[in-house]
Amino acid sequence: MVESYRNADGRVCHRTFLNVGFLDDVQAEDLNRIQKLLTYRTQNSDNELFKIEYEKETPVVRKYVDEFYSRLIAENKIDLPGVSSSSQSSSSEHDWDTIDLNSLRHKDIREIGGEWLCYQAIKHLGLDDFISKQADWQPEDVSLALTHIISRAVYPASELKTARWIRENSAVCELTGFSVEKITKDRLYNISLRLYSLKDSLETYLSHRTNELFDIQDKIVLFDLTNTYFEGEKRKSNLARHGRSKEKRSDAKLVVLALVVNPFGFIKYSSIHQGNVSEPSTLEAIIKDLRRKTSTTAGKALVVIDAGLATSENLATICAQGYDYLCVCRQRLKDYQIDANSEPVTVEDKRKRKIELQKIIYHAPVKKKKASKEKEEKEEKEEEEEENPQKEEKQELAYYMKIESMSKKTKEVSMNERFREGYLKGLSMISAGLAKKSGIKLEERVYERVGRLKQKYPSIHKYYQIDYQVEEKAVSKKKPARRIVTSMKWKQKEELDMDTNCGIYFLQTSLDDKNRIIWDSYNTIREIENTFRVLKTDLDMRPIFHKRDESTMAHLHLAILAYWIVNTIRHQLKEKEINHQWNEIIRIMNTHKAVTTTAQNKSDQIIQIRRCSEPNPKVKQIYQALGYKSIPFKKKKFVVHKLTPENLKKQEPQVFNSA
Repeated sequence: MVESYRNADGRVCHRTFLNVGFLDDVQAEDLNRIQKLLTYRTQNSDNELFKIEYEKETPVVRKYVDEFYSRLIAENKIDLPGVSSSSQSSSSEHDWDTIDLNSLRHKDIREIGGEWLCYQAIKHLGLDDFISKQADWQPEDVSLALTHIISRAVYPASELKTARWIRENSAVCELTGFSVEKITKDRLYNISLRLYSLKDSLETYLSHRTNELFDIQDKIVLFDLTNTYFEGEKRKSNLARHGRSKEKRSDAKLVVLALVVNPFGFIKYSSIHQGNVSEPSTLEAIIKDLRRKTSTTAGKALVVIDAGLATSENLATICAQGYDYLCVCRQRLKDYQIDANSEPVTVEDKRKRKIELQKIIYHAPVKKKKASKEKEEKEEKEEEEEENPQKEEKQELAYYMKIESMSKKTKEVSMNERFREGYLKGLSMISAGLAKKSGIKLEERVYERVGRLKQKYPSIHKYYQIDYQVEEKAVSKKKPARRIVTSMKWKQKEELDMDTNCGIYFLQTSLDDKNRIIWDSYNTIREIENTFRVLKTDLDMRPIFHKRDESTMAHLHLAILAYWIVNTIRHQLKEKEINHQWNEIIRIMNTHKAVTTTAQNKSDQIIQIRRCSEPNPKVKQIYQALGYKSIPFKKKKFVVHKLTPENLKKQEPQVFNSA
């Protein structure tokens, strides 16, 4: 029984594993089956596919497979999977050889720690099995897809840079089984598009899978939007539009990503929209489709949203779909009363700063409508009641809570002071220009400058009253008289105090619950902010360089798939009180390398050993916290012929003339 391989010169060589003698009772077909099963078992002994194929074989084949496999282990011809070399060598014979230390070389050193971590997370989620069950997905396609997802999580970059990184730096292909020689940027582009075609099914599967693995019930879901910008003009794009950039890139076109996330950071729903879409308009379609992708065991879930999405129409939609809501009020409430039946509750944030919670009673004012519109609505309501006489109108109640934070008050007072200084400095500059010979004095020009100042400091301008003194003066004999501002004075309005409401804001909810529970639920919205940060920064979702819209959506979807892997790992580490950011985890895991060591023995044979470095204590801590294996693959040893035959003539040294 031998192993065939090619050495560094491309020569076909053989290494003897076992001398099995004559097998007269075995047919040629059985010999082939023994060889295939034995090869597969040495590489994938813990795979379910091997066990299935093994049970189908005849007793003769199974007999020899078990016998030869036991001999290979006993004679130390192969390494046991998942067992370190130190523990195996203690229970078997040593593999001694005499080598020339001067010939010892280390080559093909590649990163494998982060890749091995993500690969085991993919196995934990069953993502590879789910993709392989899809129509028209061959094993090679699945391997390439896993390679690209892992690469996005470990080394987020363009397809061109990713292909170069896989070929030159990473050992990810040794884990996924895809040939590194076949890696190109075009293959990576195409597999991203194919993964995007499975977006809905992948999202639903991963949502339910993580709920099952980590015993999560979707009682609270968080919804928010973010946008990222394009590099380039994107002239023919239907997706790229100019809008309000959250990254202050008003010069670039945008694309909007909407996410629904649970408090543990796992994505429940994602959708991609045009860059100029308004935040409130995206919620209705998502809420209607959310029930299918959340846990079926969850009851009436609580949807937590930011103030930008909390329009009355969206809140009504959330209630109509059977959810509760919790949000920040879009405006500062006035004419409210403290609830006499509730007592104020004091809590602390992560920095031990005190926050006071108080339930209040507030009745939203009813907007007056035109008489004609009221008449139309009355007629429509009467018609609806005639059609559905038994239908009762359900009115959702709203409860409010006042939040007062001393740290937030200190911050806002400081900001008001800074804005006030800037506003007063601007007024002083306008006033100083009135006294200069070449200064701006025309009434309409002075008002224009004050208007620009008001636009820059809208929160401060309303607290000040400005008085102007205007005179009509003739500029020249030929031109008519014009209104000139001779002086301006300003003062702060006494009845208004800009610091009165600092540090105070209000929460609105459909739940009549305890103050502390409402506050803890609202604090979970920070999780979706962290999700966006990981996607944009750690997974390099911004900026987008793709020209076609389908490539853009595939790019965003690939980042979301990589985020599933990242959050699966970080969620388990957080339970073990390891709260590293993802880039710090990758920095630690990149110390784990795969190395090929070569040496020449006394028989002039080249011994090649491919194995992984010993993980350092920090890497071991992460593996142990996750319950993952720390050894990506068993030791691979090859004995090949000497690379330089004795009869090979020495090459003459090349001589280069200065000319």
